[in-house]
Amino acid sequence: MTQQVYTLLVEVGRAADDGMPKGASGAALVCYASGVTEDEAVRETVAILKQAGLAPIEVTGHGTIEERLAEGHEIPDEERALMDRALAENSVIVAQMEPLYGDEDDFDEDA
Repeated sequence: MTQQVYTLLVEVGRAADDGMPKGASGAALVCYASGVTEDEAVRETVAILKQAGLAPIEVTGHGTIEERLAEGHEIPDEERALMDRALAENSVIVAQMEPLYGDEDDFDEDA
């Protein structure tokens, strides 16, 4: 099997010296990770994020570029370039990091 690039959405919690803004409860990261399988790409991404001092909580796979195109996703040139780089470098690219504020799991059961 050959390497492919997978689009992953990773939720991270807070960790000491994680560089996130004060008051953030964590962050959502869009990553492009190379791997022979999506499981391998997820394992590599989690390992690299931990090495970077982040605390991965949950990873959601969104498939390869081919799978995303088949689902009707529009993939801009900038995103394709990052995917190409992840494949060429056999690496994980963090394309976007959006801080989260408040506890996303809190909800009012009486509402």
